[in-house]
Amino acid sequence: MTQTNNKNNLLEEPDLGTFIAQATATDKWQVLSYKAPILPIHAALLRTGKIFLFCGSGNDPARLNTPYDSVVWDVNKGTFTHQAPPLDSNNQPIDLFCAGHSFRSEGLLMVAGGTLRYDPFYGSPSALLFDPITEKWVKIPSMNNGRWYPSVLTLGSGRIFALSGPDKDGKLNRQPEIYSVTFSNGWNAFPITSPFPAYAQLFLLSSGKIFYSGAQMGNSGVAPTILTLPDTFTQTIAEKVVSGLQNPDFGNQAASVLLPPAQDQKVMIIGGGTSTTATNRVNIVDLKATNPIYIAAKSLNYARMHHSAVLLPDRTVFVCNGSKMSEDTTQSMLPAEIYNPATNTWTVVAKQSVPRVYHSVALLLPDGRVVAAGGNPQRTFNELRLEIYSPAYMSRSRPIIQSAPQTLSYGLQFTIQTPQAGNIKWVSLIRPMATTHSCDTEQRIVDVPINSRNSTSLNVTVTNNRNIAPPGWYMLFISDNNGTPSVATWTRIF
Repeated sequence: MTQTNNKNNLLEEPDLGTFIAQATATDKWQVLSYKAPILPIHAALLRTGKIFLFCGSGNDPARLNTPYDSVVWDVNKGTFTHQAPPLDSNNQPIDLFCAGHSFRSEGLLMVAGGTLRYDPFYGSPSALLFDPITEKWVKIPSMNNGRWYPSVLTLGSGRIFALSGPDKDGKLNRQPEIYSVTFSNGWNAFPITSPFPAYAQLFLLSSGKIFYSGAQMGNSGVAPTILTLPDTFTQTIAEKVVSGLQNPDFGNQAASVLLPPAQDQKVMIIGGGTSTTATNRVNIVDLKATNPIYIAAKSLNYARMHHSAVLLPDRTVFVCNGSKMSEDTTQSMLPAEIYNPATNTWTVVAKQSVPRVYHSVALLLPDGRVVAAGGNPQRTFNELRLEIYSPAYMSRSRPIIQSAPQTLSYGLQFTIQTPQAGNIKWVSLIRPMATTHSCDTEQRIVDVPINSRNSTSLNVTVTNNRNIAPPGWYMLFISDNNGTPSVATWTRIF
């Protein structure tokens, strides 16, 4: 099933009380002919170009000790490879439902936390790695305490930072910790912090500091905050509040992104809601400012929560999924929207065919398309249909990367071979997404400045700041003067 915007078509949107011109003539959604074998609560783009999906017990307490397997989805072939659930020391399945995740520098996905019990939820201390090459789970030392709905963030050092989430006794875990292979027990914890909420949306800043955007799961009353990690684990993490956020009580299932390029250090928070209703609030903060403060940006056309925000290689922000009301699919059939940071405008684009609310995901593919999956408005109701969005640039003549290095080092000058060299506007490194619950600490677009060019090649330079581009695998895109991106090639920075 394909839904396409036709040129000059005007679609009536009665809830806006107006007609909105569809600015993109050739964008479309396509519902795939097959379904996901499990509910895609957690999704990550692997450096192989495949998508890793897992859900643990899948929001079904009857499956607590018999969680679903995980799968690797080859989007190009339409096939799934299954992995048995990892086992604990008692040979019982580890339930990774509502874990956190981010990528290590060699491309392994770190997965930390999960579910020990339901109603009330207790958090698991388990930590694992998923290897995209062998497509197998690897056990590593457990955290110091449990975490359910944790935030997991890769630092510029390559170490992994974990924050918040109910612990193994169901109490909020207020001791952040860091994983490193050099630590004797794997994890070292800091003293307690403010009670940061579950799935607090975190961003690594160019300074090495961490920004909590004010988007999360639920509502905690903790303001957006810049965290400064101390030199030792005996010291407390410093906290600096960032003011100005409109409707701060609507952070539940909001989305937030580091606007492209990452060097600009601007974070946008988009939508969100309470237990009953959503907002169309959009705010942006410039974190390079001495005293950063959120300011209002152009609002969404549609209030929404449980939505996904995806950075596109044309340096816009694509928003899909979500609902005007918490977990209500009757209020979720919203057209997608695209934000252009250069003009501070939102453009309404094609409408999805599948309603997606809680436990839905979306992520960027290396060819520039976006996968949307999942949805779980109530227990045991699993939305397994898969859908792909093709932005308008997919139908244009696109630049081609003929060759580029597969490994890069910080500050390196390198050459990209392309027959469109004379017409290239941007070179971008995009970190692959690892997303769940509207939260993604991974995705960012790093500008790679163009030094010089001839008719067939570009000479460019990688940032020398590991906090701008944390070590790991990236998709390398080039975009022409119309903003039309190439298909990506994979490269590793370390």
